[in-house]
Amino acid sequence: MERRSVLTLGAAGAAALVAGGAGLLASPAWADSPKAAEAARKTGADSLRGYGARINLPIGSALTPQDIEQWAEISGGQFSVVTGANAMKWQTVEPTTQGVYDWTDADQLVAFAHANHQLVRGHTLLWHNQLPNWLTAGVAAGTISKTQLWSLLEKHIFTELGRYKGKIWQWDVANEFFTDSNPSGINPNDWWVVNAGEDIIAQAFKWAHEADPHALLFYNDYNVTGEDGTNAKHDAVFAWVQQQRDAGVPIHGVGTQAHLDTQYGFDPQRFQTDLEHYASIGLKIAVTEADVRTFVSDATTQTPTDSLSQFAQPFEYSAMMQAAIAVPEVISFTVWGWTDADSWVPGTFKGEGYACIYDVNQQPKQAYYSLLQDLKIAAEGAPRRAPLPRA
Repeated sequence: MERRSVLTLGAAGAAALVAGGAGLLASPAWADSPKAAEAARKTGADSLRGYGARINLPIGSALTPQDIEQWAEISGGQFSVVTGANAMKWQTVEPTTQGVYDWTDADQLVAFAHANHQLVRGHTLLWHNQLPNWLTAGVAAGTISKTQLWSLLEKHIFTELGRYKGKIWQWDVANEFFTDSNPSGINPNDWWVVNAGEDIIAQAFKWAHEADPHALLFYNDYNVTGEDGTNAKHDAVFAWVQQQRDAGVPIHGVGTQAHLDTQYGFDPQRFQTDLEHYASIGLKIAVTEADVRTFVSDATTQTPTDSLSQFAQPFEYSAMMQAAIAVPEVISFTVWGWTDADSWVPGTFKGEGYACIYDVNQQPKQAYYSLLQDLKIAAEGAPRRAPLPRA
């Protein structure tokens, strides 16, 4: 199948495609149309998106410009839903001067997705990290008041969602607001809570729903499906989301980041049970940032220092995928970057890496084949066994 990538469009073409509005990327119905599923099926039997399409589970990745410009064949061929690793964060789209926007990376991502019949996850609108310096400096200096901060966030949400209205399937509206303590709760020291008040979280969902009524809106966080060995954070997020929904706040789902580390234990049954718990109150669920890191020799080759970790990594990926397949309310499964070559892990966790499903040379690892096998079995069923000969 001939596929157009954003490379054939160029930067100007990408901007023009996005500026064309819902007529080009279609309306919210585009996400429900057979186009994306049909494109996935045509990528061939041996692709994550192909098998995912057969069980209606879009398989995704977070993409950087490098993933689009240099490795478009894998980025477009293996995945049916894409997230901008940084493309849609506030620091990226309004970086240096209030009111001066740079949509280059976000437009490129959306155009690439359209060219490859992929869905898009928007990430993220309300987070304490990767905010513009002009915003944080203004708040620190007292030149931006609490009232003005609310107004600036409202403008940010309506501007960004307005630009991509009808083109984003899911939005991570609020990201990482809960503490890692036991019991857990909304972090009183979070930048937004300190400077705008806790109510800003619910209000962000209301503004996002008003700006794009058809987008699915998610609360996104890590350790919310028992990855740390407890249910403290899961229980707190579950109770808060249920309370907000009962109050009419338009929260449609929970995103579990699912960042794992082979040095810690992982309980697949707890993971699945927690997914089912969210589903029990009518929430949609997205696995939003899955990866499995381990200790490595260096940040360049990312060779695991423990041979057992090379068995643990695909096992943990597979366990997450099997849980996602078992819970119908899980509507997408996204790995946070597909190649170790541009993974966030070595730069964040000293001495660790090897977190993705492709290695530093963009070759599939056992984790990739484990996910592929899980999807294939789900799509085709286990093979029938030949009858045993009579004794």
